[in-house]
Amino acid sequence: MEIFENIPELLSQFVILLLFSLLIGLEQRKLHNEKINKFSIFGTDRTFTFIGILGFILYISEPDHFTLFISGALILGILFAVYYSKKIEIYKSFGFTNIIVGIITYSLGPIIITQPKWFSILVVVSILILVELKSFFQKFTSMLNNNEFISLAKFLIIAGIILPIIPHESVIPYINISPYKLWITVVAVSTISYFSYLLQKFVFRKSGILISGILGGLYSSTATTVVLSRKSREQKDSENKSNFGTAIILATSMMYLRIFVLMLIFNNELGLSVLPHFIALILFSLIISAAFYFLKKNNTVAQEPTIEEDNPLELKIAFLFSFLFILFGLITNFTIMYFGENGLDVLSFVVGFTDIDPFLLNLFQGKFDIGLHVISKATFQAIISNNILKILYSVFLADKETAWTVITGLGLITLLNAVILFFV
Repeated sequence: MEIFENIPELLSQFVILLLFSLLIGLEQRKLHNEKINKFSIFGTDRTFTFIGILGFILYISEPDHFTLFISGALILGILFAVYYSKKIEIYKSFGFTNIIVGIITYSLGPIIITQPKWFSILVVVSILILVELKSFFQKFTSMLNNNEFISLAKFLIIAGIILPIIPHESVIPYINISPYKLWITVVAVSTISYFSYLLQKFVFRKSGILISGILGGLYSSTATTVVLSRKSREQKDSENKSNFGTAIILATSMMYLRIFVLMLIFNNELGLSVLPHFIALILFSLIISAAFYFLKKNNTVAQEPTIEEDNPLELKIAFLFSFLFILFGLITNFTIMYFGENGLDVLSFVVGFTDIDPFLLNLFQGKFDIGLHVISKATFQAIISNNILKILYSVFLADKETAWTVITGLGLITLLNAVILFFV
């Protein structure tokens, strides 16, 4: 260890600079070997190593005003400009990446000397990764349509602009929740929805019916049930019809997971108290789905249709959710105030035939004068009626095979839900 301690710091910095510059140059050598026009890149391993050494020497030679370093940068910039103009003239190539990497390599010396070592490593690693991912970025952008960046902008508006400026202290009358808590609820639900959409759009692009059920359930199991039920009736290939019912059951299992995650986020104590019940329901739903899949699996390999899902992230949906959140908060507060727990029982069953997320999130974080067991009971009651709604959708919208699968599968799951209700 004493040997390393006696090494001059300037020497260790130069060795690091030498290795980093050479590593970047070797990456450029790889690109050089892959190009048809070999001379469209101005240099590779030795060139980039010398550029890094030049920047290092000029920086330490006159550290007070950096006149030499700046002069070297200007001369290097002129050489790059001449090279780039000839590159366009001869090869009709407008790529600028090689020059930018060269300029960064020239700046490695000051970075290694003045900044922490982890930052120098981060710069080099970032260069290597970004240069190597060129083909990936080209393939990725080909998958994007005109609305993807607009959707991302909407999400950034919801999470990064509106959320920080909303007041924390003031409380919305009669529901005892601040506007900040209201909007952070919108952000949480929007994040789950957007995440499921991105998975289906870019990761499981040609995933078929079952993955569509799983990812759709993370957003809305009711909406997924409607879409899959209609698709099952439109599907002419009988070999694939059995999977629609299985996908709907999978969507419901993801509904249990989504509700439980939201419960842990907004009411950790409540989530831990019902943890065994949700684990049982999620596992039972998955077992039912697996049973139907393997029982009705056809040995003939058939191409499953891909279910295209529209982007669920819309500002109008976010504002609609916030409106429903406030509305259900007012209704819930009024019900508990004038009708007590019995009124909440009736309300939870009724709400299950609408959108249950705003109602449940109100219960999870609302300061109502009720115990955790009452909130747990209302949650499971709302889910039961929501499952009944999905069964009705499948009966009226799906083909007979899918309808019977959903009736049997969701019927068993709802029965277990009802049994658990007695132990809450």
